[in-house]
Amino acid sequence: MKKLLAMTAVAALTLSASAFAQEGKAVYDKACQVCHSMGIAGAPKAHDAAAWESRLAQGVDTLVSTVKTGKGAMPPGGMCMDCTDEDYKNAIEFMSK
Repeated sequence: MKKLLAMTAVAALTLSASAFAQEGKAVYDKACQVCHSMGIAGAPKAHDAAAWESRLAQGVDTLVSTVKTGKGAMPPGGMCMDCTDEDYKNAIEFMSK
């Protein structure tokens, strides 16, 4: 019974985190646009499908991992200190279209 309750609590937390995920545009506007609007330091420009194609081929989970650890001039977490993996996924989806 305790195990079932614990599993239910974990499922509820997971659902609530997803329910409160930030929209991609909101994450972009607050944390990503500074670099991704102009392609600073090699950042792929937002809405440049060709620039994102090879990155998306790596898989979204790989891209989220890269954001979390940082790459080149991008610090760990990008510029979003309160983002979840779902928030990063939403921002990547927004920017890559």
